[in-house]
Amino acid sequence: MQLGARSVISDKWARSLRYFICFVTVIISVPSTVSAHAILVSSTPSNGAVVAGPDLAVLLSFNSRIDRSRSRITIDGPERQGAVVAIEGTDQQPGALIARLSGLRAGAYTLHWQVLAADGHITRGIISFRIK
Repeated sequence: MQLGARSVISDKWARSLRYFICFVTVIISVPSTVSAHAILVSSTPSNGAVVAGPDLAVLLSFNSRIDRSRSRITIDGPERQGAVVAIEGTDQQPGALIARLSGLRAGAYTLHWQVLAADGHITRGIISFRIK
C-alpha cells in the first residue's frame, strides 16, 4: 500500500513541476516591452534648462516606439497658453517626438507632452525651461 501512496505523490509532484515549468516558460517568452509604458529618457531642452532663443529645436526621446499621430505637445509661456506644437514626422526615430519652436521671447515656458506607446498606454509629462 505504501508503494501506491508514493506513486500518487510522485505523480502529483511531477504534474506540479510540469505546470511550473510551463508557467515560467510563458513568462520568459513574453517580451518585457509589451507591458511597459513609454518613458521619457532624454529631452532637448532638458527640464530646468536655460536656453537661447528665439528659435528652439525640441527632441523628446522615449524608451519605446510611439504612435506619433496620436501624440501631442503643447506649450505654455509668455503669450502662449496651451498652444499646440506641430510635431515633425520621421520614421527614422520611432521613439521620438521632434518639433521646432520659433519666436520665443525671454521668460519661463512649459512643454506638456502626451504620447501613445506601442503597448496602447498613454503617458504624459512636462518639461520646464527658460529662454534667456
